[in-house]
Amino acid sequence: MGKIIFYEDKNFQGRSYECSNDCTDLHSYFSRCNSIRVESGCFMIYERPNFMGHQYFMKRGEYPDYQRWMGFSSCIRSCRMIPQYRGSYRLRIYEKPDFSGHMMEFMDDCPCVSDRFHHRHVYSSNVMNGFWIFYEYPNYRGRQYFLRPGEYRRYRDWCATCAIVGSFRRVNEF
Repeated sequence: MGKIIFYEDKNFQGRSYECSNDCTDLHSYFSRCNSIRVESGCFMIYERPNFMGHQYFMKRGEYPDYQRWMGFSSCIRSCRMIPQYRGSYRLRIYEKPDFSGHMMEFMDDCPCVSDRFHHRHVYSSNVMNGFWIFYEYPNYRGRQYFLRPGEYRRYRDWCATCAIVGSFRRVNEF
């Protein structure tokens, strides 16, 4: 079971709220979020309700201000607990929508998609096993997108605004 604590002020000060599961709207618990402590498990936090907007992966640790989790502001409105997964990981990415064009299968992290896939654009993806995070830029930087097992026929299905994927990694930080 995971546990995350949100604080309104920097350095774990001010009003706080503890959460151990998914929450679609955190607005009633705090008005802003300037620091976070993840006591156990992993979470994705979102800038808008219903798991929308910019996403940030949070693993066990302390984040005394929103820049530590690469946040753009103190606005956090929803969170999703990432279940523990201990099996094998398997992901397919495609250069075109609807699983067409060049395809490549991965079972491990990829720090630079264009080096291995020879395409920077990923228009569709099939997550067969495990939980993954896509990053906008190589070396796990930029906007983040959480993918659970399932079919993503278009990049908008994982809430991206464009088909650029610079890197991706497995979520296995437990």
